[in-house]
Amino acid sequence: MKHKILVATTNPGKLKELSEMLADLAGRIAWLSLRDFSEVPEVEEDGATFADNARKKAIGYAAATGLWTLADDSGLVIDALDGAPGVLSARFAAEECSAGDRKTIDRANYEKALRLLSNVPDKQRTARFVCHLCLAGPDEIQLEVTGSVEGVITRAPIGESGFGYDPVFYIPALGKTAAQLDPDEKNRISHRGRAIAALLPRLATLLSGVGDC
Repeated sequence: MKHKILVATTNPGKLKELSEMLADLAGRIAWLSLRDFSEVPEVEEDGATFADNARKKAIGYAAATGLWTLADDSGLVIDALDGAPGVLSARFAAEECSAGDRKTIDRANYEKALRLLSNVPDKQRTARFVCHLCLAGPDEIQLEVTGSVEGVITRAPIGESGFGYDPVFYIPALGKTAAQLDPDEKNRISHRGRAIAALLPRLATLLSGVGDC
């Protein structure tokens, strides 16, 4: 029998990426999402760090559903903005754009970042994507990992793929923005891909030692 694990997201872009990167365990795990639990109240992401929010979501949704829950908090850290947008990455431009579809909100967020960086020299536009993953049961945290990828912020969006800040996040080692990467390439080098790569062997070992969850 497959283990049931809830992935604590309704974000279609994030859900797609996670599902693709967790495919190696598809034969052992039945992955569910928050769309399968519409009656469960949303857990507020009010932590000071990515780790705080991932833990809070994993523990909160696990307690509400009785299932092991994999939660992540991730975002963009820009050095010239003292670490902003950070944990506010998904709602960075909430004052200017509080409604609309995901693409509209994403565009408002990265356009705000570009405005704030308009007078910042290229060499000082360093940034990184960070992802913290937490797997928790109703009673305790099982696993935690972090992944990151370094880059610089462009002066205009480039590329059509991905989501969020991908069009303005340039990765010098690849000579492309995250929005110019094909899905397989992005999954290999992204902050979330690196966190998943660290999680997979530990999760496989954990599953080998437990019954149904």
